[in-house]
Amino acid sequence: MTAIPIQPATGPTKGPAEGEEGAPSTAGGAPPPPRPRAWRALARDKGAVLSASYILLIVAMAVFAPLIVKVSGWGPYEFDQTAVDPNLAGVPLGDWGGAGGEHWFGVEPGSGRDIFARIVYGARVSMLIALSATALTTFLGVLFGLLAGYLGGTVDWVISRVMDFLMAFPALIFMIAILSALPAGNRSTLLVVVISVFGWPYLARIVRGQTMSLARREFVEAARASGASSAAIVFREILPNLRSTIIVMTTLAVPGYIGTEAGLSFLGVGVVPPTPSWGQMIASSVSWYSVVPTYFAIPGAFLFLLVLSFTVLGDRLRAVLDPEGVR
Repeated sequence: MTAIPIQPATGPTKGPAEGEEGAPSTAGGAPPPPRPRAWRALARDKGAVLSASYILLIVAMAVFAPLIVKVSGWGPYEFDQTAVDPNLAGVPLGDWGGAGGEHWFGVEPGSGRDIFARIVYGARVSMLIALSATALTTFLGVLFGLLAGYLGGTVDWVISRVMDFLMAFPALIFMIAILSALPAGNRSTLLVVVISVFGWPYLARIVRGQTMSLARREFVEAARASGASSAAIVFREILPNLRSTIIVMTTLAVPGYIGTEAGLSFLGVGVVPPTPSWGQMIASSVSWYSVVPTYFAIPGAFLFLLVLSFTVLGDRLRAVLDPEGVR
């Protein structure tokens, strides 16, 4: 079970010197120039290409889930009692969990629901929750990190104490407690909110440290001297120079949130049945894995490969966009 990724606290980091690739511009504080060599290097990396390809495949599967399921012939909520043996507690008929031309990945023991259809719709649920939580976490982390790092003083003290308070909690335990106490309705939205509440301080801590460093750079001082407002300095001068860090940290956060959603669903406080979820499917397969191992292996393999792909892609992005590493 994968919990929210925890990044070490960071202080101010030294950015590239003027004139170097990716350095802040002193001419009006223009955003750093693009780095085509870095992207070409990423395109030549087989691990990054394979990871990105698998992620795109899952995204396409989630987006076109209704069409894909229509082609397969079975919906995620349809029962096929003819595919299971009622005399053996609903064990699927045939080898490999009943896999064949009618049910491509076999059927669920007991219910006879099509595993392929539930995998496809489970991808939609898992990706929607993970990407929504990542988007909200990134927004909050960048916003509060910029405010704390640039304004300093009381604002920095208050935001830093809130970050310390949230980071001190054992996040997974509190997520389980909170979600158990909340109503089951609209559980996907609740998952996004709860995951984001405990996730944003880690990105905010890094953004704060780099903002404090950039705020002392010459191009920011020049913008202040020219009469630029604080909002203009933060969003036009500093934020563009945090682009690489934000991209890297966001990519590395997604696999953690996918694993968190799956873990919470596995524990029974995530997505509510009968809505399909990979974590929920793995939880349901526990009592069957010795009889129908494919019921456990298929959603487990999809989940493992997706988390691995995001992790590898994030690591490769960090190598090409932030060669000194996020400290």
